Amino acid sequence: MATDTSVVGEDAVREALGRVNDPEIHRPITDLGMVKSVEIAADGTVTVGVYLTIQGCPMRDSITTEVRNAVLALPGVPEVRVELDVMSDEQRKELATALRGGQAEREVPFAKPGSLTRVYAVASGKGGVGKSSVTVNLAAALAADGLKVGVVDADIYGHSVPRMLGTEGRPTQVENMIMPPSAYGVQVISIGMFTPGNAPVVWRGPMLHRALQQFLADVYWGDLDVLLLDLPPGTGDIAISVAQLVPGAEILVVTTPQQAAAEVAERAGSIAVQTHQKIVGVVENMSGLPCPHCGELVDVFGSGGGQRVAEGLTRAVGAEVPVLGSIPIDVRLREGGDEGKPVVLSDPDSPAGAALRKIASALGARKRGLSGMSLGLTPRAKF
Repeated sequence: MATDTSVVGEDAVREALGRVNDPEIHRPITDLGMVKSVEIAADGTVTVGVYLTIQGCPMRDSITTEVRNAVLALPGVPEVRVELDVMSDEQRKELATALRGGQAEREVPFAKPGSLTRVYAVASGKGGVGKSSVTVNLAAALAADGLKVGVVDADIYGHSVPRMLGTEGRPTQVENMIMPPSAYGVQVISIGMFTPGNAPVVWRGPMLHRALQQFLADVYWGDLDVLLLDLPPGTGDIAISVAQLVPGAEILVVTTPQQAAAEVAERAGSIAVQTHQKIVGVVENMSGLPCPHCGELVDVFGSGGGQRVAEGLTRAVGAEVPVLGSIPIDVRLREGGDEGKPVVLSDPDSPAGAALRKIASALGARKRGLSGMSLGLTPRAKF
C-alpha cells in the first residue's frame, strides 16, 4: 500500500466526512461545523478532529465510528484517528441559529405559512380506545414507506409513546434547542423523557400549553413530511393549545365500535367546528375479534361505531369525513406495544398490521402542500 500523502488528499477526506450525518440532527457533520480539523501524516494516517455539540454527548461513540469508517474506506488510508472536542458556547449559538434557518427567536415551524409538513392530531373522546397504539404504528409505517416522520407525545399525563416505539434514547440539548431521539426512523419527543422513573406529571393548563409549545418550537425536527400529535383523550387544554399553536393541524379521530365510545369520539372531533380545523377521517379500532377456529369476526364491542362517528362529524362540519379503516382486535398489536416493536414492522401481514399499513398508505399518499392550512383570513361584512 502506498504511503505518500498524494494517495489521499484533504478534499477527499472532507468529501467522505460529508457523508457522515449527525445521528440526532440528521445532517452532514461538515454542514454543522463539527469538523474541527483534518491532518494527513506521511504514512497516510488521517487524524480527524470532531466537535461534539455538548460535553458527554450520548452519540459520541456512534459519531466516532461513523467518521472512522467513512475515512477508512478511502484508498491509501491505513489508519484513522478521531480526536473529540466540544463546541464553545458561541459555536453552539451559531449552530442553533443555523438550524432555525437564521432565525434566532424560537417559533413553531409547522405554523409558518410556508410549511409543507402534514400535521395530524390524533384524538379520541375517551381513554382506552388504542389511540397511542394507532399513532405509533401509523408513524412507523409512514417512516417505513420512506417519509420523514415525527411524533409528539402530547398526552402529558398519560404518556406512553416512548415505550410503544421502543425509544430508549434521551434528548440532547444544544443551547435552547432539543435534539429528539429516534426509533425505526421516527423522531419522537415525550415528557416521559424528562421525568424520573415513572413519576406522575401534576400540572395545570398553562404548564401543559408551555410544554406543548416547547415540543413544537424548541425541538429540532428538520424537514418533516408528517408530524403526528398523540393527544390526550377529550377536549381539554391540549386540544385547544394545538389549535392555537398549529392551526393547520388536521384531526384524526380514533374510536371503538361501541355506542358509548362513538358518542364521546364524535364530541372530540366536533371541536374542529370551533377551531376551524379539518377532520381528515375516522379510524375504528378493536372493530372485531377474528375467531381462532373459524375466522369469523366476533363483534366484541358491537359494530358500526366508526361509521356513526364519521356520519355525525360530516353533519357537524358540513364536509365529508371518511372512515379511513377498521382495525381488528389482534394480540400482536398489544404485544408490539409492550415490547416496543410496532406490529406494522414486526408482523406487517397480520390483520391489525395490514389494516394499519393501509391507513398509513392513504395518509402518506396525500401530497405535501398548503391544503388544510388556515389562511388567517377573517370575512369582512359589507355595509
